[in-house]
Amino acid sequence: PKIEEIGYELYGVEYVKEGKNYFLRIYIDNEKGIDLNDCEKVNDAIVEPLDKADYIKEQYFLEVSSPGVERTLRKDEHLEKNIGKEIYIKLFQKDNDGKKEYKGTLKKYTETEIIIETKETTKKETSKKNKKETNKNNNPKKQESNITEITLERKNIAQIKTVYNLIIRRIRKRERNKKILCNRSNRNSTSNGI
Repeated sequence: PKIEEIGYELYGVEYVKEGKNYFLRIYIDNEKGIDLNDCEKVNDAIVEPLDKADYIKEQYFLEVSSPGVERTLRKDEHLEKNIGKEIYIKLFQKDNDGKKEYKGTLKKYTETEIIIETKETTKKETSKKNKKETNKNNNPKKQESNITEITLERKNIAQIKTVYNLIIRRIRKRERNKKILCNRSNRNSTSNGI
């Protein structure tokens, strides 16, 4: 059976050698997300047909997993789903600006180019008089943001990944911790007969 027929998207396939071992990695996705049961279901559905077809002559390990939170964008449809979102790009070689890595918002793409928007923050210089006033008021220095559109050639791109924002992770962690504390305080209050 096809992976799509059992309710999953085939996100990507990798066949790699790591050390002495070969790995066939099947990445699956679903609107609801992927858990261990999903990976097991797909594995069970494809292992026998793969063995019968005997596409790969060497002994290999089959791995079925989700593409992850910071997923590699391999196809145009992956790029399409991430327009307006923050991405990380690694180049094969340094570009004309001497950079090999970029992080920015995906604006658009073509067959030959990826266009991102980056935001660079610089501290604004203030006069001595303004510095004294700023120090008295304990206000931080003003910052200016410069938005730059950058066009990168796809043939020089080694990898494109989504960016999982650390600030969001910290907020979610705080929310989880609050829930845990609430659950603990609820347990304590019921055990004390309150």
